[in-house]
Parts: sequence; C-alpha cells; structure tokens
Amino acid sequence: MKMTRYFKEQVLRKRPYIKIEWCERVIERPLRRETQQDNRIKFWGYIPEIGKYLRVITLEDGETIHNCFPDRDFKE
Repeated sequence: MKMTRYFKEQVLRKRPYIKIEWCERVIERPLRRETQQDNRIKFWGYIPEIGKYLRVITLEDGETIHNCFPDRDFKE
C-alpha cells in the first residue's frame, strides 16, 4: 500500500490507533466513494473493531493514502 509522506509522518502520529489494514479494507470495499474537486478520492467504510465509520482519502490514483480518520457525520 502506497502512502504519502503526510500520512506516514502526521496522520499516523496523531492517530496511532489507525491500522493500515483498515484503510486497505475501506479502499477495496467502500460503502461510498466520492471524488473531490481536487481529484482526490474519499472512501468510507465501517470498521467493527472500533465501531465507527472510517473515511480514507487517497490521491487521484485511488491507491496512495493521504488521510484517514473516523467520520462522525457519515450516514449510510
């Protein structure tokens, strides 16, 4: 799995509980997928291990993880 420097150095440091496997799972089988105006792609998926929906943002390629966080406002 490819990751941006920002994701490795900032996101994982601020949210050490996030597992790369969760991000991969959400990207592979999203509940919803949406392209942003800057062409980055948002993926949402439910993570039973934490009981929350996770939003994963990738670069335009749909593979390189740029950001990831629990999304409190997601509605299925």
